[in-house]
Amino acid sequence: QVQLSEAGGGLVQAGGSLRLSCVGSGHTFSNYAMAWFRQAPGKERDVVAAITRSGTGTYYEDSAKGRFTISRDNAKNTMYLEMNALKPNDTGAYFCAARNGGLYRRYAEEYDYWGRGTQVTVSS
Repeated sequence: QVQLSEAGGGLVQAGGSLRLSCVGSGHTFSNYAMAWFRQAPGKERDVVAAITRSGTGTYYEDSAKGRFTISRDNAKNTMYLEMNALKPNDTGAYFCAARNGGLYRRYAEEYDYWGRGTQVTVSS
């Protein structure tokens, strides 16, 4: 079992950047594929980006491609989401998630562990 702790959310103007981080407890961080999910008010929790446990494979939703970069540093038990050229539509609560195994999945139900979320608000 792993506990996840998120940081880096906040207020930013359109066109700006944020870097989210997610720190996992324990010494087996590399056992888990991980992902970032976004939930806007009144909407479902949707995957933004995902990464294999080794960090060699990644997935991005269409709106994130070319703007966001997911990465991980297993030695530091940390996953990151670099967000550039932010748009108001990027606004939402961002959640860090992890699942047992090396492959990532698209849906929230596939993940075993969750952070509490960090709010990202992009102003126009």
